[in-house]
Amino acid sequence: MSYDSPWQPGLYRRVYGYHRIRRSRWLRGLGAGGLHGHRDRGGQRDRRRHRAPARGGGRIGDSGRQAGGPAPAEPDHASPARIIAAALAAFGRIDGLVNNAAVCQHRPLPEWEADGFDEQVATNIRAPYFLIQAALPALRESAIKSVVNISSSSGTLRLSGQSVYGMTKCALDYLTQSLAGELAPAGIRVNCIAPGPTDTPIHATWADDLDEAYRWLKSQVPLGRIGDPAEVARWIALLLSPVSSFMTGAVIPLDGGQVIPHA
Repeated sequence: MSYDSPWQPGLYRRVYGYHRIRRSRWLRGLGAGGLHGHRDRGGQRDRRRHRAPARGGGRIGDSGRQAGGPAPAEPDHASPARIIAAALAAFGRIDGLVNNAAVCQHRPLPEWEADGFDEQVATNIRAPYFLIQAALPALRESAIKSVVNISSSSGTLRLSGQSVYGMTKCALDYLTQSLAGELAPAGIRVNCIAPGPTDTPIHATWADDLDEAYRWLKSQVPLGRIGDPAEVARWIALLLSPVSSFMTGAVIPLDGGQVIPHA
């Protein structure tokens, strides 16, 4: 099975043989980290460099190409259809969709405002829902027909202080299993990966001291470490591939045992 990952502004393609995969993501977090991890599997990335880039993505690799664009002040309800149309224009078909976009903010209840709440809901749950809807006609025509949602262990842990982020990820888990049943008669598989703490820039959006944050995160994981984006990427590849052709509705905890109840 061959692997290729050419990048274009706003579009992502993985080719497994000739399989076209559409990926939704501002190029940061697991998306950018996974690419860097794939390019330099032998190197240890410096976590201190993981600062969240400006909204809309950051530069990656040696090419310096900019991914995405500024997020609109108001939700653009035409975006899903436009994104899918762009992918079809570029690649001719869509065999899979990876919903990997996320906004992560942790605040106590009194500090939340409606705009911040709506941003998390729009990015973390509404966008995947309507991207799947927009991709549905193309997926029906594919022999692969695979959707992979990226959730979080926060959707299972019910952590204090993560009411909004955790709620959206719990909703994504539910959406995965509900749509898996709904779309199964069409042969479309819908699965989900729920990573635990992973070495990406998203932690800079909530942590003032990254070194301390990483020490705390490792202490929450029974295996005693945080994950690498390349580990998540391998599971995405597996769920998109024919190897998992009999799997749908799965929410896979990829968290080093974080969701296991322990003292």
